Amino acid sequence: MGLRYLRAPMTDDHETATLAGGCFWCLEAPFEELAGVGAVTSGYCGGDTPDPTYEEVCSGTTGHAEAVQVAYDPDRLSYADLLAVFFALHDPTTEDRQGPDVGSQYRSAIFTHDDEQREVAETVIDELADEYDDPIVTEVEPLETFYPAEAYHQDYYANNPERAYCQAQIRPKLRKVREAFAGHVAGE
Repeated sequence: MGLRYLRAPMTDDHETATLAGGCFWCLEAPFEELAGVGAVTSGYCGGDTPDPTYEEVCSGTTGHAEAVQVAYDPDRLSYADLLAVFFALHDPTTEDRQGPDVGSQYRSAIFTHDDEQREVAETVIDELADEYDDPIVTEVEPLETFYPAEAYHQDYYANNPERAYCQAQIRPKLRKVREAFAGHVAGE
């Protein structure tokens, strides 16, 4: 298969995007493929429980969403480009659900780091609205706290490519990114 998880060296000029769109594994692997992305961390944000565990988040009682933080070089990849990939990877019109994953922890959300990110996110959503039959339900809210997920969730696809969930849910997303965003894929 030859997956390339090439990571660009990060400088002090990198920026961070925090995005939730279903299972964090389904976002992590495709974002890791992009040129200009230095690191992707799976974790939890948008909830009330300090330092939640995976089991607590999956219970649906903490208010957290499974999310990824993407550290990227804005000279190589813009925030708007990251959002284009984000919206291609999930259905932003389904509330609290992505594919087989159901619950508020799988909601679509953009957790912004500043006013500029908020403005870009709102503009991208407005521009995409006509492309969907149903309204976009993606939440846009300021990031308060991001809690990295447990170690076994990091680089999940790279470490577990033959698992059924990875084959059924993540591989098609990787193919989509490689085809639709070939100009942004590392090594392309």
